[in-house]
Amino acid sequence: MKPREQAGQSLATGAAGTALLHIERALAGTADWATADVWVRRASEVIDTADHAGLFYGVPAVAFVLHAGGIRYRSVAAKLDEYVLRLAHRRLAAATARMDRGEGATFREYDLLYGLTGIGALLLRRMPSNDMLADIFRYLIRLTQPRRDMPGWWVEHDPDPILPTPGGHANLGIAHGAAGLLALLALAARDGHVVGGQREAIERLADWFDRWRQPSPHGSWWPQWVTRDELRTGRTVQPGPGRPSWCYGAVGIARACQLAAIATDDLARRRAAEEAMVGCLDARQLRRLSEPGLCHGLAGVYQTAYRASQDALSPEIAARLPMLVAEHASGDEFLSGEAGVRLAMETAHRGTPPLSGWDACLLIS
Repeated sequence: MKPREQAGQSLATGAAGTALLHIERALAGTADWATADVWVRRASEVIDTADHAGLFYGVPAVAFVLHAGGIRYRSVAAKLDEYVLRLAHRRLAAATARMDRGEGATFREYDLLYGLTGIGALLLRRMPSNDMLADIFRYLIRLTQPRRDMPGWWVEHDPDPILPTPGGHANLGIAHGAAGLLALLALAARDGHVVGGQREAIERLADWFDRWRQPSPHGSWWPQWVTRDELRTGRTVQPGPGRPSWCYGAVGIARACQLAAIATDDLARRRAAEEAMVGCLDARQLRRLSEPGLCHGLAGVYQTAYRASQDALSPEIAARLPMLVAEHASGDEFLSGEAGVRLAMETAHRGTPPLSGWDACLLIS
């Protein structure tokens, strides 16, 4: 497939992500639908239905965008649902076969961006009563169970080519790791979509985050991942908190833990998660951020903290939101560029949840 054809249907870097911005503005009445239509057409010129497609690329990504537009794109969106279900069936069959063989997982199999967690997030939004979603939950529940004294979501590959983890690692982040699993299972349970073993899986994951929570004078934090040696010793070698980003940082993890605590009615864990979120919003922590985007920057922190503030027991998170408003970004991308920043600013300026529900793709709502 040509690069231009790939770009349109990418939620992370292509027209699909930009379309979300114009859909949100059209729903709010601050822009016309004609502009949204242009970007939706660009996103859906070519739609990849192959097995590498996921929430941030291909048919699930385009389906997510169309469903965000509500009634305007409903008939077109409905036509994609069957393709999404077929893809989910194939992906789930392959993942189950891999588990049965006793082999290790990969990000691409289970994560939010391109794996079954992301497809599950789409189905939870679009088809919450579908049997396929229940089957994905059962897969994720199995993924939370230990495999040879390691977490079931353990991967043998590195988190990044320049950050080797000999022997593999267990990722903690919301984009590629345990926080994504926890957030999806908790969001579903909160809305009453529960299968056997789901609450136990939420508890297992919550215990994992309790185990790896690290104290600091400015609030709790978690390592980005756990290596084989760290798993053996029970101690992280990460010397201190990293940037408090949505994708790998404590902001995304704290929101996942808050959702889990709400789903299981655990008041102590809920308070601990919200205290961790407040710590992330400390000025000293925010200085670790070097960009404005959703994935690694202030926009992602803002949108995640905003969603957490809507559920919070105290007003502390909400009180810190004004300092997070980002002024600008370069580029048009959703995850790292201007489209994502401007979507977060729509939330900031209106002070209300997104009308399109666009941030469901971040598993924070």
